[in-house]
Amino acid sequence: MSKQFRDPTIMNVGLLATSMALGMSATSMMMIISGLVGYSLAEDKSLATLPLGLTFVAVMLTTVPASLIMRRIGRRAGFTIGAAIGVTGALVAGLAVWSGDFWLFVLGSALIGVQNGVTQLYRFAAADTASESFRSKAISLVLAGGVIAAVLGPELANQTRTLISGNLFLGCYIATAALYLMVMVVLQFIRIPNLTAAQRADHGRPLKVIASQPLFIVAVLSAAIGYGMMTLLMTSTPLAMDHYAHSFEDTAWVIQWHALAMFAPSFVTGSLIKRFGVQTIILTGCLLNVGAIAFGLIDVGVWDFWGSLALLGLAWNFMFIGGTTLATECHRPEERNKVQALNDFVVFSVVAFASLSSGVLHATLGWQAVVIGVIPFLGVVVLANLWLLARGRDRAADGAPLGAD
Repeated sequence: MSKQFRDPTIMNVGLLATSMALGMSATSMMMIISGLVGYSLAEDKSLATLPLGLTFVAVMLTTVPASLIMRRIGRRAGFTIGAAIGVTGALVAGLAVWSGDFWLFVLGSALIGVQNGVTQLYRFAAADTASESFRSKAISLVLAGGVIAAVLGPELANQTRTLISGNLFLGCYIATAALYLMVMVVLQFIRIPNLTAAQRADHGRPLKVIASQPLFIVAVLSAAIGYGMMTLLMTSTPLAMDHYAHSFEDTAWVIQWHALAMFAPSFVTGSLIKRFGVQTIILTGCLLNVGAIAFGLIDVGVWDFWGSLALLGLAWNFMFIGGTTLATECHRPEERNKVQALNDFVVFSVVAFASLSSGVLHATLGWQAVVIGVIPFLGVVVLANLWLLARGRDRAADGAPLGAD
């Protein structure tokens, strides 16, 4: 075996990317079907996206305990527990579909969200053993596993939604459970050293000091608003396309291209960050989001949804990977778990709010009003990154509070 493939960083990245591909395939299915299943089960149709919204709430609530638990038991054990919870959640959601129980479906969706919260830490796990020069590439290559998910998830949704006669979408949740079982197997081969007893005892600087760094603030803003904006529009899309009488196949096709746009750039995003700088890539993501907004306001045909969601996916990739890369520059090794926990807690708090509000906003205001509503938040990211560029990266990482001289 060549030295390259014995390199633990390369092997970890490959295994984590594979796990990401399998796990995100399940997530991709959930993005397409959850709102539709919720709509069919809920008496109050404004609650249609509540299960998906609580999935993101569970992601948010998982980030802190998962990071702290992994500080003690290690990445592999923590990731395996998360996948096992995902299997349980998929089976509970499937039982809810079979029995027609909306609130049981909410519970199953929340359990799936716990697994998704653990999955989000794969990108940080890849960065843990990577050199500084390879870190942004390691993060982006793990997320590149989502390219497979972009193709596999919607295809599985199409092929399994009618698998069980008389129980539309039940087959999707059986397939989800199988995917999480495969994740559990793949994860047994990762090799990320646990923190030593001395490292676990040393908690580093107070979290308040770390979080006051302008670099960290801009990192969190970029990732949170990029992800929140993507979630708000993407979660509303199946409902909007159904409202405008587009077929399920057209909706699945739009979401599939959206997912491809989210993850395909990951093969090169790390290299682009290294060449042009992380702020440039984040600002490019903001510009792509402007295009997504424009397509969303032009019309409501299939191609309009396609253009909006494709640009939205590209923008998410640049903003999320860029923000994650900035976050890894804000902490020392012994501080990584608590900083990663805080970063993802804030990011997925925004994502959860976006997902929970999307159904209500779409039901009360309509698709185009939802699109217009994201504009001010995008402006905040642009201004924050321009401010960071003007300030200079070295001073932004020195722990000085935002706005300090």
